[in-house]
Amino acid sequence: MQKTGFTAATACALALAAAVPTATAAEDLAVRDVGSFYVGGREVVLSGLPSREISFTAGMAPLKVDPNGEFEVEQMYVQYVKLAKPKAKYPLLLWHGGGLTGVTWETKPDGQPGWQSYFLHAGHDVYVSDAVERGRASWARYPEIFKTEPFFRPKKEAWELFRIGPADSYRPNAAERVSFPGTQFPVAAFDEFAKQSVPRWATNDEATQKAYDAYVQKVCPCVIIVHSQGGNFAFNAALHAPDKVKAVVAIEPSGAPDPAKVDVASMKGVPHLFVWGDHLADSAPWQKFIGPPTKYREAIVAAGGTADWIDLPKQGIAGNTHMMMMDRNSDQDRGAGPGMVREAGARDAMSSEPAPAGSQNANKLKGENE
Repeated sequence: MQKTGFTAATACALALAAAVPTATAAEDLAVRDVGSFYVGGREVVLSGLPSREISFTAGMAPLKVDPNGEFEVEQMYVQYVKLAKPKAKYPLLLWHGGGLTGVTWETKPDGQPGWQSYFLHAGHDVYVSDAVERGRASWARYPEIFKTEPFFRPKKEAWELFRIGPADSYRPNAAERVSFPGTQFPVAAFDEFAKQSVPRWATNDEATQKAYDAYVQKVCPCVIIVHSQGGNFAFNAALHAPDKVKAVVAIEPSGAPDPAKVDVASMKGVPHLFVWGDHLADSAPWQKFIGPPTKYREAIVAAGGTADWIDLPKQGIAGNTHMMMMDRNSDQDRGAGPGMVREAGARDAMSSEPAPAGSQNANKLKGENE
């Protein structure tokens, strides 16, 4: 098996039903529908708040604004692209991580096509969402609805926590920043990437999970690719609807359910794949973050399920960051990854074709990464 960047990066795609020759981004897409919807949420009534007069733009006469009344809050925004002739058995849902939005999966910060484009060209209907409080899902008043104020990620935190560079390597002057040698992240586009950050809250997990669960009920059966903080939501969504979620690909999940508190046995029929980049050992926070996903993966395997673990450096693939879907090598050798993971146990969930006899690559994968 050829060991190039996207071999493992797209391994995260779990073959995603692409049991067909891979299309290239240069080919035109035949699209049946492009649309969007909101899912989840609830109505909230506010009262007793003071009114005030506001001019919405320069030169406009002020208007009395009353903050009281009925509001829709805690909804999720979803955009989809459906192909005229999809090749995949199930739609693919792309879920973002903390402090980010669905833009994670769209055009990369250096202007190259992102994973949304890749998977559309590979034959998948693709859904990209903004979770509760993020992007076009919007947020709500606090403390009346959201219980705490938002917080924001500074560029230094993104540079170091996402392992583009080591601890204390960020500098305001881009020319003075120190990245890890051989990093795959397009360093020159880092400031462009930082523009994707949005406010986030630490008190909305329950509402977010409800919206994700409603999302799954609306559009699935499906395969989910999830990143970072979103991992816990995807794992729980699968636990809540094991008949709907056909596979989960977790790109560096930062959390996971406690196996002692959930029905891990229900995941026996839901293949999972965990994908990890480089320099985890060089990051004190990630040494802590990796614990719960490790424990959860081990519990799935112990219950008889499929939960493969791909450590990219152990596959001979160096330099991938936490934002591996944006890394320079994420558009290389796209065909190998899906084939590798089909044989790792998830083919039946993604493709209308039968699984191949024998799974030598699957055994090789497990032996190299466990």
